[in-house]
Amino acid sequence: MNTRNLHFRSNRVRDILALFHEELDGQCGREEVNVFLEMLFEDFLGWNRVQLLTSKENTIDQSDLLRFHWALEDLKSHRPIQHIIGHTDFCGCRIKVSPDVLVPRPETEEMVQWVMEGDQQREGRVLDLCTGSGCVAIALKKGCPEAEVTAVDISEKALAIARRNAESNGVEVRFVQGDVIDEAFHVPLSSYRLIISNPPYVMERERAAMQPNVLDYDPALALFVPDDDPLRFYKAIAAIAQRHLTKDGLLVVEINEALADETSALLAERGFQPAIHVDFRGKPRWISAFLSL
Repeated sequence: MNTRNLHFRSNRVRDILALFHEELDGQCGREEVNVFLEMLFEDFLGWNRVQLLTSKENTIDQSDLLRFHWALEDLKSHRPIQHIIGHTDFCGCRIKVSPDVLVPRPETEEMVQWVMEGDQQREGRVLDLCTGSGCVAIALKKGCPEAEVTAVDISEKALAIARRNAESNGVEVRFVQGDVIDEAFHVPLSSYRLIISNPPYVMERERAAMQPNVLDYDPALALFVPDDDPLRFYKAIAAIAQRHLTKDGLLVVEINEALADETSALLAERGFQPAIHVDFRGKPRWISAFLSL
């Protein structure tokens, strides 16, 4: 396959950058395309941002040009950049992703960073419910090696990825398959100082407003809840926390911004003292809660 077939003017870096912007700026925005390009050049060629900026007159091999061609086609079809390169960075950890797990979001990363700034996870046990890729559990364990971390998910495919992520990041996390909202589910240990979760919380009626890169590629099992029972996971998580959170323990849950007040009220009704936290976009994004004494 020659460069003409690949739609690139040449195999010069400057022309590759130009075509990506021509094809994607209208769809994604110029700044987002710049981020995509930096990620692709780092993954495909090992270049950092400075090398990319100073090497625009360089040319690349035909085999590498083919990889950029397919990456461009994938991006045009809204495939997430993280799926194209196969991983993402989360709190200093490299996390493998696939269509079997949610791509970790910056808002979730912000929640975990907030937790790590406190001391709730420094000692004792941590329970991560609906772990998906394992990013939350792995980041907490890597940041706080003395913590004993257990992570739960209903999907064995997700847990397989989470186990690989823990191994590749050099941390030990106990992974357990289980359905959090099943009343028969029992957590492995009797008590935890931190219980944390990013559960499914997108209402079915919100589906139409979602971006194709999320709707078409993230697993629906990890995203959606029924319109008539959107807090079903928070009810189950609150019940688990009531039974297994230590007296000085902390519950932290990511939330649907449209249901912040309702989620906070639910936790208050179940004996917690909740506080709503706003993310970097100014949206209500997570709740921290202590059990009332």
